[in-house]
Amino acid sequence: MPMLFFTIATLAPVALIAAGAVLGAPWVWLALLWMTVLTATLDALVRRVLPATAGEEFPAANALSVAIALAQLALVALAVRGLAGGALTGWEKLALFLSAGLFLGQVGNANAHELIHRGARILRGLGVAAYVSVLFGHHASAHVLVHHVRAATPGDPNSARAGEGLWRFLPRAWAGSFREGLRAETARRRRAGRPVLTHPYVIYLAGALATVALAAAIGGWRGVLWLLALAGYAQLQILMADYVQHYGLTRALRDNGRPEPVAMRHSWNSAHPASSALMLNAPRHSDHHAHPMRPYPALTLPGEAPLLPHSLPVMAVIALVPPLWRRVMDPRVRRWQAGDRSGSRPI
Repeated sequence: MPMLFFTIATLAPVALIAAGAVLGAPWVWLALLWMTVLTATLDALVRRVLPATAGEEFPAANALSVAIALAQLALVALAVRGLAGGALTGWEKLALFLSAGLFLGQVGNANAHELIHRGARILRGLGVAAYVSVLFGHHASAHVLVHHVRAATPGDPNSARAGEGLWRFLPRAWAGSFREGLRAETARRRRAGRPVLTHPYVIYLAGALATVALAAAIGGWRGVLWLLALAGYAQLQILMADYVQHYGLTRALRDNGRPEPVAMRHSWNSAHPASSALMLNAPRHSDHHAHPMRPYPALTLPGEAPLLPHSLPVMAVIALVPPLWRRVMDPRVRRWQAGDRSGSRPI
């Protein structure tokens, strides 16, 4: 049953967004409601945490990830076509933009994140393609080689510092992750003696240019502008997730000057079942950092992991207003860093 829950939560909006891109109302409005009101309502109504699935369901988990990645590639093209064309009204285009952007930034990101951690080359390649489709290919390198090594330290561009507002964090995280990911990939390839043309960043940039060219072929200059808008919206949500999930949490330095190992206490988590299903358990972030290769159905919420007061999407909305964010989160950060574990129980 848990895999069925993941499947319905992630693929139902695909059908609704695709229908909305072609037919407009009411499908485009239903897609937006699914990504917002319905998920938030279910989070509020369902108070239990989904259990981890049995090991034999992991192949089904990979199959769902492949389906979502392929659906994302098709949805980008469909959304650009619907937004650049003249069949939809202005309000329908707004709903399509919001619903497709939410899918790309939440479901698409969570799924691509799963795939780039897979050992199989074809699965990782699909994850890279999903990030390239929103012009964010470098995240496939920066996340694995930089973020997982430096999370909750000053050296990680994608870990937000206590008191740092979202709008200050965003440019630092984007530029820093691009630069540090490039540096890490270049050093790795230099050690292996591999040719420059096979450098992942060459692939990311070439893929981005191909995606822009496809958008131009579908919708001309309007198609390119809509692709850039969708990609920007998706990238904003990807970085917002990093901001929320590591805000203010830091790893202590050991006697040798190196940070302590990543532990459950170094990531914020969410115990809300509907949004967790929609994002393939991405809100169970502490367990993911402790076990990066663990498939998403097996991720758990250990008792020593800090919990957010609201679901991950709701916290991302709160982060848009830095004074409100600090009022909600800074006291929790101080308590957690001081050793108060009262915030480690599901709400």
